[in-house]
Amino acid sequence: MLSVRDLHVSYGQIKAIKGISITVDTGSIVTLIGANGAGKTTLLRTISGLIKPKSGTVTVGSDELTALPPHEIVKRGIAHSPEGRMIFANLTVNENLKMGAYLRKDTDGIARDMDYVFSIFPRLKERIAQAGGTLSGGEQQMLAIGRALMSQPKVLLLDEPSLGIAPILVRTIFEKIVEINKNLGVTVLLVEQNANMALAVASKGYVLETGCIVLEGKASDLAEDENVKKAYLGGH
Repeated sequence: MLSVRDLHVSYGQIKAIKGISITVDTGSIVTLIGANGAGKTTLLRTISGLIKPKSGTVTVGSDELTALPPHEIVKRGIAHSPEGRMIFANLTVNENLKMGAYLRKDTDGIARDMDYVFSIFPRLKERIAQAGGTLSGGEQQMLAIGRALMSQPKVLLLDEPSLGIAPILVRTIFEKIVEINKNLGVTVLLVEQNANMALAVASKGYVLETGCIVLEGKASDLAEDENVKKAYLGGH
């Protein structure tokens, strides 16, 4: 579904990504784990067209995305729920969700997808007329994921969905990610500091360090790897 080949990305003289290649199979959940500054967010931003790579390719299905602007990448089926959520604070929940569907013209389909978002995140329905900026961190995260789903993505890029939300809600968010993957068949590429939770829901994982992949494999194997445990899983 999604393939990244020999990707190099720099910020001026700083090499942020150094020849990364990853494959995300159709219908799977794949996670990227690594310390802050490892290049995880940069990789997602490059896939969604917000950053242009120096070299390498990003393809979804048979479409190469590397030279396309972000809105064309959304058209090809990639939706990005960014780090820090980036919801429209002054717009209502309803308006935020409609912004996710801005490329669509199928009014009935948009209404159906809105109902689906409310079915998995009932709290958003309760807050439908509230400004996005007045929601709690967890509710804003639900809104960011819901907004991404409104574009009918084939691939959902999730950047730190557990960041800054109450621990009790983290499990809920991850349960919903699994539900979206199973019910809608949406392929998920997940960047997450909570490596335990990420490896528990993913089928495959990649470990990034300073812009390079240092380890890849089945998520269950990575969760048992001694080096991964020491570095990312709290040593147990």
